[in-house]
Amino acid sequence: MNNKAGLYIHIPFCKNKCPYCDFYSKKYCESEAVDYCSRVIAQMQEYEGKFDTVYFGGGTPSVIPEKLIGSLLSEAKKRFDIDENSEITIECNPSKDLKESFKLYKSYGINRVSLGMQSAVDKERFALGRSAGKVQVEKAVLDAKSAGIDNISLDLMLGTPKQTLASLDETFDFIDKMKVSHISAYMLKIEEGTKFFEMQNSLELPNEDEVSAMYIKTVDVLNRLGFEQYEISNFAKKGFESRHNTKYWLLDDYLGLGKSAHSFWQGKRFYTDENWNIIPDGDGGNREEQIMLGLRLSKGINKKLITKNYQRFIDMGYMVETGKNIALTPKGMLVSNVIINELI
Repeated sequence: MNNKAGLYIHIPFCKNKCPYCDFYSKKYCESEAVDYCSRVIAQMQEYEGKFDTVYFGGGTPSVIPEKLIGSLLSEAKKRFDIDENSEITIECNPSKDLKESFKLYKSYGINRVSLGMQSAVDKERFALGRSAGKVQVEKAVLDAKSAGIDNISLDLMLGTPKQTLASLDETFDFIDKMKVSHISAYMLKIEEGTKFFEMQNSLELPNEDEVSAMYIKTVDVLNRLGFEQYEISNFAKKGFESRHNTKYWLLDDYLGLGKSAHSFWQGKRFYTDENWNIIPDGDGGNREEQIMLGLRLSKGINKKLITKNYQRFIDMGYMVETGKNIALTPKGMLVSNVIINELI
């Protein structure tokens, strides 16, 4: 376990709500954003700690004025002991011209960018409600590198409207061309309360078998492109794994600030609700959580944590033993929820 924690700051504002998104977010308004950031800074005063990762997530953090991001990070550095070698990430939407933003982010100390690509095929991006095309995504990657931010992650979504097994090749070619260091690949889930939930019967979605094939293909192709899978949905060039997100799966401490931000802090889980109330969410770090979160990682968990017979999953090709560890294979990761439920 790492003795330094992760700091997560939730920025809930977006230019527009994506039709598949069920995260807490609201339409951007500058005066509201200023007030919100002031509340987050006030919330910082309630805690103290040592951190070596900071993550601005959302929402769309890049939609608010850069100076607000700068003030949040500056106040965090004043309040907390933040390691000088920290990984500091911001999520950005490439629909905005980010050239000047990246220069400012770099000056604040941000050294990692996560871009919402979803797909490099324009018709697939537009079907997801994204306003920017592949050209804008490419510009954002190049602008980040030009500003001196080389640690770049692209989000990829699988099983989206109009997507096919063949059309993925265009996205993989784009990923290879961009020479980024990290890919997060998520399968689309139709969540209640989203626009996609209302229109799910009219969406042109690939079927379950096709989505499974897309996932296996993603694992294989990204591996050939030099990305090692280290977690169910995450792939990195060597040394570029997300240090912040890895804390979640290893049950290291992390503190979440802002509305809807969750924390695992000093053995307790809690979150901030939409009215700025801190809501207790029970204890964390027990054996079940170690299995549930640890099996998301490609390296798996110590076999001693599992008391039930897992041999049948090995025989079926869903799990593999490596020394003291047991881990899911990519095929097993597709049905991870079922396997994990049986093992805990």
